[in-house]
Amino acid sequence: MSDAAAAEQTSTKRGSKPLFLGLGLAAILGACGFVITYTGLLRGGASGHGETAQTSHLQPTSYVPIEPILISLSHGARPRHLRFRAELEVEPNEQHNVELLMPRVLDVLNSYLRAVDVEDLERQTSLIGLRAQMLRRVRLVVGENRVRDLLVTEFVLN
Repeated sequence: MSDAAAAEQTSTKRGSKPLFLGLGLAAILGACGFVITYTGLLRGGASGHGETAQTSHLQPTSYVPIEPILISLSHGARPRHLRFRAELEVEPNEQHNVELLMPRVLDVLNSYLRAVDVEDLERQTSLIGLRAQMLRRVRLVVGENRVRDLLVTEFVLN
C-alpha cells in the first residue's frame, strides 16, 4: 500500500509542474500583449493616450448645412410631419460650388422624402437606407467627387 501511495504522490508532483509552467507562461504572454497594445507598438508607434492612427491622417473637410426641411405626410386620419436637417461633407475647394447648387439639393431631397412611405420612415433601421438614397441623389445633382457624405443631424417624425 505504501508503494502505491508513493507512486501516486510522485505522479501528481510531475503532473502539476507543467500546469504551473503553462500558467506562468500564459500570464507573462498576456502581460506582454497588454503592454504592446496599450503603448501602440503594433500601430506604428501611436500611443494609446494621444492621437490614434486614424485621427492623425484626417483630410481637410468642410461642411455645408442644408436648410431644415419640413414635409407634411398625409397618411391615415391624422396629419403627420417630418422634420429633416442635414449637412454635406464636402471637399474644401468645392464648398462654394456646392453652396451654389443648394436649391437643386433641396429640391431633390424634398421630392425624395415626399415619395417615401410613412411606414418606411417609422422603421428604426430606415434611416440608414434613406441616408444612402439621399446621398446618391445629392451626388447626382452636385457631382460625384464634390460630396463625401451626408450627415443627418435631425430626423423627427411626429
